[in-house]
Amino acid sequence: MSAKGSELKRVRQSTKANLVNKAYKSKISTAIKKVLNEKKKDLAEKKLNDAVKLIDKVASKGIIHKNKAANKKSNLYKHINSL
Repeated sequence: MSAKGSELKRVRQSTKANLVNKAYKSKISTAIKKVLNEKKKDLAEKKLNDAVKLIDKVASKGIIHKNKAANKKSNLYKHINSL
């Protein structure tokens, strides 16, 4: 199968989207780690707000599924409540 113009464009677009999506997923995992590593509840709640906002933003863009976003937020809230 030969590579035609539209196929090459699709590869370029998917590569660019892959990099953007990977960056967002990395930001999510970093934000979650910051919340989980915090020992004081009041500081953890501040970081939780930032993490939840980021998770919602990424889910609204379709980078992660909305149920996965809900699961991540639920785990964070459980952790905060256990502090």
